[in-house]
Amino acid sequence: MHITSITIKDKRFDLAEGVGSDATHTTPQYAYAVCCLNTDAQATGIGLAFTLGAGNDLVCKAIEYLSIGLVGREIEELMSDFGTVYRSMVDSPSFRWLGPHKGVVHLALAAIVNACYDLWAKSRQVPLWKLLLDLTPEQLVNTLDLSYLEEVLTREQAIALLTDNLSTSESRKNVLTTGYKGYDTSVGWFNFSDEKIVENTKKAIGNGFTALKLKVGSDDPLRDIRRALLIRKTAGDEATIMVDANQKWNVPQALDICRRLGEINPFWIEEPTHPDDVFGHQTIAKSIAPLKVATGEHIPNKIIFKNFLQAKAMDFCQVDAVRVGGISEFLTISLLSKSMGIPVVPHVGDMGQIHQHLVIFNHIGMNHEHLFLEHIPHLKQYFINPAEIVEAYYQVPQTPGSSSDLKDLK
Repeated sequence: MHITSITIKDKRFDLAEGVGSDATHTTPQYAYAVCCLNTDAQATGIGLAFTLGAGNDLVCKAIEYLSIGLVGREIEELMSDFGTVYRSMVDSPSFRWLGPHKGVVHLALAAIVNACYDLWAKSRQVPLWKLLLDLTPEQLVNTLDLSYLEEVLTREQAIALLTDNLSTSESRKNVLTTGYKGYDTSVGWFNFSDEKIVENTKKAIGNGFTALKLKVGSDDPLRDIRRALLIRKTAGDEATIMVDANQKWNVPQALDICRRLGEINPFWIEEPTHPDDVFGHQTIAKSIAPLKVATGEHIPNKIIFKNFLQAKAMDFCQVDAVRVGGISEFLTISLLSKSMGIPVVPHVGDMGQIHQHLVIFNHIGMNHEHLFLEHIPHLKQYFINPAEIVEAYYQVPQTPGSSSDLKDLK
């Protein structure tokens, strides 16, 4: 199966009032820069990068530049040494200058890389999670670029980690029967009224969710405290509650407000300050312990994740395959996190479509803990094979590919 041409689509989706809002991104529009790898067969590889609308066209243009070398490549041959291909794209001299490894060019890379994995799974007629599990440790590591990680994760160490966990993988395959637990991130969007978050919390609990998230980061911290207490009272003491500040606080504010939010016993406090501030996160994590810090949705690459992990500045890694350099870099960061003892609980800019596959692989293949995966239903109607949630569990996808196919891409 050869790639014959590449089509790029700019897809944007308006949201209902209040949906998707947080303390930093108050009026979002969800959007994907879509890379379509057309072939000499019926299959098309679809890859997504997530944005908030304006500027999505810039990512699309970057996809055009970065993907041109893929035309004519045969998919099995391409993926047999994809780590080398990945590095040649990410380090393309002129475009590297525009990052490096972050921003518009790296989002474009995510879409391209995700399209390659999607096409690979479709060419083998298997869902992405099964494709990854069927690979030998050596074959999987061949798809990764481990450069700049050599002092903490070598190729040999990555293969050994996968090999060691392969021997116990059968004991974790019950997830293929139960599905993967989800948490509801939509009960407490920032612009929702108090009445709305109470209503949503009751609905989520009724639908089987035991883990919920509330957006915080108000100009008035008392609003955050009030709403946090409200959701805790409504959900009950047994519920797992996370709070997400979406980068809003400086470090002194975070230290103050995190301690006050401790009253509701949050499972984690997410993005408490600027996503580039490794030492700020380190200070917060040390100071508020045993409360835990989650971050990663805006961390752009494996190098910065390495720094966060080395600094013990995160307790949960929220890498997102439509933010970093696609599935390849997601897997690299998952290996890195596993080697340093930090669980991966992804952010889902893809609405969980791709990540429902990746968490299954992370759990079975790497022995990452089966915690839960964020569930955001707001674009469900636009996917051909939308993620299916039953009693708060992601059902294991069976359709070949990465579940990224959108309607109306022609």
